[in-house]
Amino acid sequence: MDRWRGRVALVTGASVGIGAAVAGELVRSGMKVVGCARDVDKIQKLAAECQTAGHSGVLVPFKCDLNNEEEILSMFSAIKAQHKGVDVCINNAGLAHPESLLNGQTSGWKNMLDVNVLALSICTREAYQSMKERNVDDGHIININSMSGHRVVQSAYTHFYSATKYAVTALTEGLRQELREANTHIRATCISPGVVETEFALRLHRNDAEKAAAMYSKYEPLKAIDVANAVTYVLSAPPHVQIGDVQMRPVEQLM
Repeated sequence: MDRWRGRVALVTGASVGIGAAVAGELVRSGMKVVGCARDVDKIQKLAAECQTAGHSGVLVPFKCDLNNEEEILSMFSAIKAQHKGVDVCINNAGLAHPESLLNGQTSGWKNMLDVNVLALSICTREAYQSMKERNVDDGHIININSMSGHRVVQSAYTHFYSATKYAVTALTEGLRQELREANTHIRATCISPGVVETEFALRLHRNDAEKAAAMYSKYEPLKAIDVANAVTYVLSAPPHVQIGDVQMRPVEQLM
């Protein structure tokens, strides 16, 4: 990770869970991390903790609603003005609503598409343009995907969510191909975890606390730091190594 010291990373959805863990690890590695979310209070608290811990990097909280393209573009403009631009983009923000294909609400479907697919794509485009205009040829774009982007489980609540994550799988490979056609050494990777103990289940099953708790009690789930360690592993790979996808599950998880 030494070559990333002092360079700028954007982490979306950095207030809790995987995003917070990734932001903290990148700061510990000496990076300047712009962590964005709609609620920046938790990111500000994490930034203070990083400073108290004496990490060599810095965490910069930024309020941004990823449902709003104008806010995303304003964020990238601010990063350009204050930090020159983005060298690493971690598209972590994602969400799921319990909306089945037969009875789901269109609003829930649209929100998942807006955050999981469109916001990821907008951030990817803007990060690439930021790298290109500064002649950054060794940048990295990492999409936090899901095992749900590789197989469909028998749970009606997650079928539309799974479709958005299949889109992330396709988008990451498409990005890799376009980067090659552009004759750049910027790399694209997706990291696909299985069950991770975060606030995800509580949000998905917000009206059923028992079902949410059951997701994490069947077996020992992954921790957010496990996924953060996968991110630093990918960033630490030699410049000639292209890691396309890291699939990771709890040992006892079947699918």
